[in-house]
Amino acid sequence: MAPKNKLTAALLAFFTGFMGGHKLYLGKTGGFIGFMILLIVSINIGIPISLIAGVMEGIKLLNMPEQEFDRRFNRGYIPVRRGPLEARREAQMEKYEQMAPSKNRPQSQNNPVTSLRANPFKNSGIKKYKDFDLEDAILDFRKGLEIAPNDVSLHFNIACAYSLTEKKSLAYHHLSKAVQNGLKDVERILSHDDLAYVRIQPEFESFRSGGFRLNPFKTETGEFQKEKDPVHVEAEEMDDKLLSQINKLSELRKKGILSEEEFIFERKKILRH
Repeated sequence: MAPKNKLTAALLAFFTGFMGGHKLYLGKTGGFIGFMILLIVSINIGIPISLIAGVMEGIKLLNMPEQEFDRRFNRGYIPVRRGPLEARREAQMEKYEQMAPSKNRPQSQNNPVTSLRANPFKNSGIKKYKDFDLEDAILDFRKGLEIAPNDVSLHFNIACAYSLTEKKSLAYHHLSKAVQNGLKDVERILSHDDLAYVRIQPEFESFRSGGFRLNPFKTETGEFQKEKDPVHVEAEEMDDKLLSQINKLSELRKKGILSEEEFIFERKKILRH
């Protein structure tokens, strides 16, 4: 199968996007079905929502950097293009032993990288993280932590991934866990590019003054501090997104853009996901 072309995808979005032609071309069957449903809704209400969505998708594809397009739609066909930022990031990962073991790199028994082999999710997570496939990397890192809950590098890596996806409470949680479990070189917290988002947060100074051990996202209960489970934090963030989407649907129904049946159908679809 030939790699996808960004311009072709954008043109398909402009001219056939109203029925999801670009999604079919990009191999996104779910997106194609979604556009077909949107087309039916548009016809029923007499408003070209699917056409507008197709044009917006075309503009988005045209403005998407080639590297991002290849990462999302040509994985396995075209090597990810790497510029100076990627080269610097790769050097940092090498320095902090975050990368999967190279075939040409000698392995020693005392090298922490050898532990990757004992935890397959750590290995696969690092490869995905290296290619900026962050959501899938986070899933693998979480599975890896189920196997090795005290693994310093897993906590550090998932903290970096959460920082890049701007989930600061989860990033702070795993950084504190990394330090508590024996991370000695805390300088990497102050210099690693992928933790830049964490460092610009107002909570960072108190986190730093506490030796990076105290998670700033804690609530005091009597003499004890109970840490909020990161899984619950993630669930709350997801709940907020679902609530926002449902509220938007309610507004469309109030304005008469969506009928009651359409509103119920779309709400069920959101809740299923």
